[in-house]
Amino acid sequence: MVFGSVVPSHLSALSIKQALELSNLYLENAYKAVDHDIALVLCHEAEAALSQAKSASKKLHIQPGDTEYQAMRDGIATAYVDLNKLLEHKGHPDVAHAISKKGAKWG
Repeated sequence: MVFGSVVPSHLSALSIKQALELSNLYLENAYKAVDHDIALVLCHEAEAALSQAKSASKKLHIQPGDTEYQAMRDGIATAYVDLNKLLEHKGHPDVAHAISKKGAKWG
């Protein structure tokens, strides 16, 4: 992960939808956080949830032409774009750049 070991993340086997929802919750709270360290921890947790979504997506046998496949890729890509913007806004351009590379792979 890009953030190293800011805090350990303990995610159980979440579905893609659950992992994306969790990531979005972390991002929403990171936007609201006044403390930059707390925002960074929330961003780290959002990335951990996205990693969980990616892992779950690899276990599915969805074909690239399938609507569900595209929705999954779009959801992950959108979350990475949001994470990138948030990190830029909070003053972490190097981490944001690494995140943008990950997001580019998803759409």
